[in-house]
Amino acid sequence: MYFTGVYTALVTPFTANGEVDFEKLEELVEFNIAGGVDGIVPTGTTGESPTLRPQEHLKVIETVVAKVAGRGKVIAGTGANSTAEAVELTKAAKAFGIDGTLQVTPYYNKPNSAGLIQHFSAVADLGVPVILYNVPGRSAKEIPLDVVVELAKHPHIVSVKEAAGSVDRVSAIKSRCDIEVLSGDDALALPMISVGACGVISVASNLVPSEVVAIVHAALAGDYATAQKLHLKYHQLFSDMFIDTNPIPVKAAMAMKGLIKEIYRLPMCSTTDENKAVLRATLEAAGVL
Repeated sequence: MYFTGVYTALVTPFTANGEVDFEKLEELVEFNIAGGVDGIVPTGTTGESPTLRPQEHLKVIETVVAKVAGRGKVIAGTGANSTAEAVELTKAAKAFGIDGTLQVTPYYNKPNSAGLIQHFSAVADLGVPVILYNVPGRSAKEIPLDVVVELAKHPHIVSVKEAAGSVDRVSAIKSRCDIEVLSGDDALALPMISVGACGVISVASNLVPSEVVAIVHAALAGDYATAQKLHLKYHQLFSDMFIDTNPIPVKAAMAMKGLIKEIYRLPMCSTTDENKAVLRATLEAAGVL
């Protein structure tokens, strides 16, 4: 299997003047590796990739690969709604030694099924293991099941990140092809694993890596009693990571825990005081604060 376990969709920390804080980025990688995660996913949605300049985007990936240093896998977010751009980013990231690439559904232009197949195949032809990223809530386009089945025939398209909120879709995928499935939602990781998923690309593990690892590894080992007990303990925290647009809540929570400064790049900005109060109460109830 290519990718099993917990992969942290890493936030991108910024300095007070709005630049990428590479020193803090390395600290966050170390925090996650110490927490037992199986890998890191830099420059995804949670990493505010739409606001990163091209050279920043690549430097974040390069920094993460160097800091992980073989202690886990690095899955770089190098997707785009332009095939040429996705290929260019992936080719550059490949040179850094990434283990895989997360490829989001082309957003806004909403290609048809033939276009999706050609787009993802063009990236996969570079030889880097590809994880398809199905997130219709952000891309306005679901990857149709028939397209997933067709793409699974490509030797370098190995997994799909399911972030559409459907456990049933995992069953549908696994019943028709052998492609790996990763949950794109912490709250659905346990039920998705129960029907065939092999892990999670996690937002919450930015905050509680060892706890997410404990849930997912227990479930993958068939210890559903332990996994369920932990899942219920942290379920509200998982849910509240989406009390506002990701990654706003997780960055706010990380700031409360002292892991980062709460700095975003527009159009992302801080959430309301009411949401912060909810987050703080949830973190305290879960023993995070």
